[in-house]
Amino acid sequence: MAPGPTTLTSIADAPTLQSTFVRDEDERPKIAYNEFSNVIPVISLEGIEGERRAEIRGKIVDACEDWGIFQVVDHGVEAGLVEEMTRLARAFFGLKEEEKLRFDMSGGKKGGFIVSSHLQGEAVQDWREIVTYFSYPIKNRDYSRWPDKPEGWIKVTEEYSEKLMGLACKLLGVLSEAMGLETEALTKACVDMDQKVVVNFYPKCPQPDLTLGLKRHTDPGTITLLLQDQVGGLQATRDGGKTWITVQPVPGAYVVNLGDHGHYLSNGRFKNADHQAVVNSNYSRLSIATFQNPAPEAIVYPLAIREGEKPILDEPITFAEMYRRKMTKDLELARLKKLAKEQQVTELEKAKLEPVKEIFA
Repeated sequence: MAPGPTTLTSIADAPTLQSTFVRDEDERPKIAYNEFSNVIPVISLEGIEGERRAEIRGKIVDACEDWGIFQVVDHGVEAGLVEEMTRLARAFFGLKEEEKLRFDMSGGKKGGFIVSSHLQGEAVQDWREIVTYFSYPIKNRDYSRWPDKPEGWIKVTEEYSEKLMGLACKLLGVLSEAMGLETEALTKACVDMDQKVVVNFYPKCPQPDLTLGLKRHTDPGTITLLLQDQVGGLQATRDGGKTWITVQPVPGAYVVNLGDHGHYLSNGRFKNADHQAVVNSNYSRLSIATFQNPAPEAIVYPLAIREGEKPILDEPITFAEMYRRKMTKDLELARLKKLAKEQQVTELEKAKLEPVKEIFA
């Protein structure tokens, strides 16, 4: 695959999409970015530490068993902090190309700026720019990979990361109780919880029907908290990609996605959210994802197995091994699909030549 552009903003005004972003027909969007659905529940967390805890827990459990996705309001993250984090994120992607590229993370760097994704071996690129950095454990922070522009970024994102970690642990506590475990069980299973912040910027796209902002996937970690603007573009499926819904943006809400690790710890009771992001030609879109993941050495195995059930994992494995297997499988599936496509093209070219052979036979 030819190398993609260094920034998307440099090619966003082109009349057509570069071939590196064009997806196969079966991977292209099936519904529009603004064709909203209200099936994903919006849950108020007001009273979660008091008399409403059991009621809220029931709503969260229903959502996790149904979709693996829900939205929360009244979550305790101050509106002013959310607004400031959003303002700074928009300002970063508005910087000149050379400023963003000072934090280029290509070549295996841990954190910084890149187009599409830091994953190696991608067959097709996603239509997004990202800036990402690791915020927990605090001892592992590498501030050289955190943007120093716009002014105030580091201070605000430190506070934001702390608040989001607190919210994630609060939600994991409710899910632990729903599994019949102590409140801290899921958090303890993560050992020394990682937190990665990924700020996504999806510029206006010349041909949004041919590409995705973020390809279909499940998150590998425990729980993800996503702040999105009001444009729309987050989509979810629960039938293997046959049908999709676009999640209705709710001002000030966090979209909560359960990841693979949470799915395994619950022995499959709670779904790992199957989702993607689509783009459009009218508006750019911004979202800020905060991923809470277990430490690499954390053991992945069901914490609670209900009567009559069998473990969904054959044996305990580390999170590092679980992640390695997931990435290897994803890349292998992409490789096989590419080979099948190339073989199809070869056979088509061969078929076109057959009549010519008959004429000269």
